[in-house]
Amino acid sequence: MNKFGKKLLALAVAATTVMSVAGCGASGNAGSGSAAGGAADGPIKVGVINNPPSESGYREANVKDMENVFSAANGYELKTAYSIKNDEQLQAAQGFITEGVDYLLISAAETTGWDEVLKKAQEAGIKVYLFDRMIDVDENLYEAAVVSDMAKEGETAVNWLLDQNLSEYNVIHIQGAMGSDAQIGRTGALDAQFASGKMNKVVQQTATWDEAEAKNIVESVINSGESFNVIYAENDGMAKGAVAALDEHGITHGVDGDVIVMGFDCNKWALRELKAGNWNYDGQCSPFQAQIISDLIKSGQAPSSKKIINDEKGFDAKTLTDDDINTYGLGE
Repeated sequence: MNKFGKKLLALAVAATTVMSVAGCGASGNAGSGSAAGGAADGPIKVGVINNPPSESGYREANVKDMENVFSAANGYELKTAYSIKNDEQLQAAQGFITEGVDYLLISAAETTGWDEVLKKAQEAGIKVYLFDRMIDVDENLYEAAVVSDMAKEGETAVNWLLDQNLSEYNVIHIQGAMGSDAQIGRTGALDAQFASGKMNKVVQQTATWDEAEAKNIVESVINSGESFNVIYAENDGMAKGAVAALDEHGITHGVDGDVIVMGFDCNKWALRELKAGNWNYDGQCSPFQAQIISDLIKSGQAPSSKKIINDEKGFDAKTLTDDDINTYGLGE
């Protein structure tokens, strides 16, 4: 866990001292780990529904964090299922319920469609925690959500862009997987600018977090001859693909370039692109939620708030430091 993750964990642990004693450990679960902190007859069974680590550097860090925290050495039996398709995630969750896990942890591919599965988990005595992303269900169906404020991430990025005071904003908007909390949040603030007329939407298209598809989107715009001066990509991988298209066509970008490049997630390699002046902005999204959830599970207490928000920021190429990269960057 990087320094930022440790800081967030320390804040969350402190928060648990003011939690009301009411929830997680009050009643037994369907599986073997029915008591808070672990059962005498075996490990705590945890089923994790997540996007695949290949999705992005952020997701790779998130998956590793889950595996490290919910390990046998820490008293857990971990079961995992990875997919970017909501129906496959729902099927996997149902499978974990049938197997009788004690806790179900979900980073949903889409915000909708989860009501019935979570009701079945509740009926089976399985506690549910959301992580990374919110979903549209009654909050009584889950214990807590340890998440990023995706809408705030979008607002922070768009406010930074407005502060650049460009004479005009002609934006290529490359979206993530449609219907995901990350896509909805990072899209919302930009859509508001398009609707107000302050920014012009050259193209708005999903690349489903894929670098190659993002490159194709930008190449199509270049080949059309339409003018643009901003690329707003909803993750670092898609920003990288977009820049590859610019480079192949000799279009300058980054600090003092013709095109502003914006990404999200703060992979170290992406922050180094900022430091070199090749990109302009990167929005932080912390992948470290596992330890916070584990502490909640083992405390036997319910949090005072259903939603625990990661504290995140945006980085400007002109002010980014090496210490920022080492502190907040993901991966190597």
